[in-house]
Amino acid sequence: MSLLVKNVHLVDPSQNLDGPGALLIAEGKVVAIGAEAVKHPQAAGADVVDGGGAVLAPGFVDLHVHFREPGQTRKESIETGSRAAVAGGFSSVCAMANTKPVNDTVAITEMMLSRAAKADLCRYFPIGTVSREMKGEELADMGTLKTAGCVAFSDDGLPIGSASLMRRALEYTRWLDVPVVAHEEDKDLAGKGYMHEGAVSASLGCLGIPSAAEEAMVARDIVLAEHTGGHLHLAHLSTQGSMRMVREAKSRGLRVTCEVTPHHFALSDKELMKFDSDFKMNPPLRTDADIQAVLEAIADGTVDAIATDHAPHGWDDKEVELPFAAFGIIGLETALPLTLELLVNRKVISLAKAISLLSWEPAKVFHLDRQGLGGLRPGAPADFVLFDPNAQVQVDREFIQSKSFNTPFKGWTLPGRILGTWVGGKKVWG
Repeated sequence: MSLLVKNVHLVDPSQNLDGPGALLIAEGKVVAIGAEAVKHPQAAGADVVDGGGAVLAPGFVDLHVHFREPGQTRKESIETGSRAAVAGGFSSVCAMANTKPVNDTVAITEMMLSRAAKADLCRYFPIGTVSREMKGEELADMGTLKTAGCVAFSDDGLPIGSASLMRRALEYTRWLDVPVVAHEEDKDLAGKGYMHEGAVSASLGCLGIPSAAEEAMVARDIVLAEHTGGHLHLAHLSTQGSMRMVREAKSRGLRVTCEVTPHHFALSDKELMKFDSDFKMNPPLRTDADIQAVLEAIADGTVDAIATDHAPHGWDDKEVELPFAAFGIIGLETALPLTLELLVNRKVISLAKAISLLSWEPAKVFHLDRQGLGGLRPGAPADFVLFDPNAQVQVDREFIQSKSFNTPFKGWTLPGRILGTWVGGKKVWG
């Protein structure tokens, strides 16, 4: 069977496409794209979808989600997380390992992949732990985990406190040709803090997490990446100093990549004056100056990917006093709307660059481009999203498909309605 999606604005950063055209797919693969798609012999008998001038882009790739299965399916399951992903335009997700039990064995990896196949929504790529049981003491069996399907390794939720363990991880993953994904937090500096340390935390009498807690670990691990030649991917960076160090590392040709989240370019620590735990995340919301530094890093190419750090929690995890509330928010459904509103509409970057940061560039970071993901070249899997960048969405319970509703963007009206998401040529949303 073949499908022709015509009358669309094509944006495919992998081919520098940005303009009107069409997409022809058959048997789950891209056959032709652009003006030649409607002229292709297979277009004659194809089913036709009229895009009505909407944007057609590669399916988005999220390098950082927490789907909570196994162990905490009351917050999210692989099925409900996958539904939230495709509702947000994400055709591929990379799931962190801090489940219960953690993903440090082939059995857990295979179980995750089995549940994802049963859900049959988005492509699901497990991330294995760096250390056994995430204790930070000895390396997990990375080679076996990669063979089982893990695409990266991370103890996210916890930093790798031991410099020698991080060094060995970077050395070993260099041989495996996969990245180590680092949650950068010096636990001694962070202490018992639960928001950014600064003028706002001082005025509220709240314990703060200083920027140095992130930056000290970023500095250490960049040194180790240079020493080992390993690929260091820095998760959810949030400070001026971190952006500066990544920029400098890239200028010297080091294998250092990084991601930022929409909430770190959308919100500042001033939001904590509401004492609303939906604004509590780790790393914490920072200052206006840090937001500006993140925006500049997005604009100048320092940032490789926009990731959501989708972290679902139940009401009982969040509706408690701020110091005791869980860190983290959901983000899959709001990622595109926030990117359009705060980056594209405010002229920080172009629409094509925004789509690149959501698809092609993250696919390259985790080498998913080798499977044809993140782009729409002929022969690639037909993973794509159709969206109206001008249609407004209301962030409410009906809009959110995640099992949880811990978002600081409740009630916001934003541009960017997903009209449909296709994975392997199959429509899975819309």
